[in-house]
Amino acid sequence: MKKSNLAVTAAITGLLAMGTLTAAPAVAADKEKCYGVSKAGKNDCATKTSSCAGTAKEDGQKDAFVVVPKGLCDKLVGGSTESA
Repeated sequence: MKKSNLAVTAAITGLLAMGTLTAAPAVAADKEKCYGVSKAGKNDCATKTSSCAGTAKEDGQKDAFVVVPKGLCDKLVGGSTESA
């Protein structure tokens, strides 16, 4: 009885993991990089002048980005979907 419960649990866990993995690209497709709007030290990833997240030296740094929902960047003051 315990072996069958373990097998069922493993199967359900596997299905849940697969569902999460297949849903991730769909979620990522709804996001975009928005350059020029992050606060100093609050950027999401590397810039042209640094290699780590959280290293933007100034507010609105043109090569630093944050990930936002698709379409939002164009509405933000100073926001651009292309790095300067």
